[in-house]
Amino acid sequence: MAREKRVGALGSKDAFRNWLVEALGSRVSDRNCPINVYMIKPSSHTVCRYEFPTQGFSAVAKFYGEPTGWNKDYDPVQALYNEFHILKKMEQIISIPQPLGMHRDFHCALLSDYVQGRSLYKCIEKDDCIYDRLTAVAQVQKRLHTQTRSDYRKDRTFAGFHRVLNQLRLDDRTRMKYNKLLGTWWHSSRLDLPFGCRVHGDANPMNYLFRNDRIFVIDFEGSKDHAHYVHDLGLIAAELKHYFAVHKGNGALAEPYIGHYLWQYCRNEQDFYAVTRALPFFMSMGWLRMARLGMAADHRAYVLREAEACLRSGIESWN
Repeated sequence: MAREKRVGALGSKDAFRNWLVEALGSRVSDRNCPINVYMIKPSSHTVCRYEFPTQGFSAVAKFYGEPTGWNKDYDPVQALYNEFHILKKMEQIISIPQPLGMHRDFHCALLSDYVQGRSLYKCIEKDDCIYDRLTAVAQVQKRLHTQTRSDYRKDRTFAGFHRVLNQLRLDDRTRMKYNKLLGTWWHSSRLDLPFGCRVHGDANPMNYLFRNDRIFVIDFEGSKDHAHYVHDLGLIAAELKHYFAVHKGNGALAEPYIGHYLWQYCRNEQDFYAVTRALPFFMSMGWLRMARLGMAADHRAYVLREAEACLRSGIESWN
């Protein structure tokens, strides 16, 4: 769960402050106004909220040159340009915090509007209209997938799965087990599609924010094109089951919510059948993504068991 900590203020002679004010343009009526700085954690990079208390708004900067998560092997300039380019496209399709500017000389800073809202995670935690919230998530994902159709690259889907496995540094025996399971999935038709789309790529409950009657999607760093649309659905489903398993003591309590969410995404029974055929594969990926995070050994072992079980359940269902 994201938390903020005040870490200071930007002085009048700060070069980053000058760029920030320039990027915000007419929104800042007093160029000498105070600017408070809050660091947001956890995050894959240094992320700060810049509060303009006398102007009545905040902006957020994400610094690609300051990775704080598991992935540090990338080109920060390319990552910065990629996400800014994606955000400019996404704001034409769904509600996102408006991208305001970027600057490679300030640790590859990406500046965007700040949206204050309640995350899907918080809604689940507070039992706040969960079914309605999941309906909204399903609808915004459907709009994203439908309006970004492209050719489908099945090889990229599997390459992404193997990349997550590489990051986990599993022992040889365990890795070979996953390789065999993935080989079975590859040679089946379960993940074949006539077309692909762009997926959010990091569909977890923290990245969907509700403000009044609108839903905003944040953090497109992991967004992918030519992808399988069930990618996002599988990640949400895995996150739901994980939440109820860890915080409520029973992962099965998530099943009614997962079922509702999938039905809201689908138009008919044929769609639902197609989604559920591919879902175990992407739920497994969702579990493995969680295993990259710092967690106790017994928790990590549980997450890895669930990931393997998802792959096996999909195979067993077609035998």
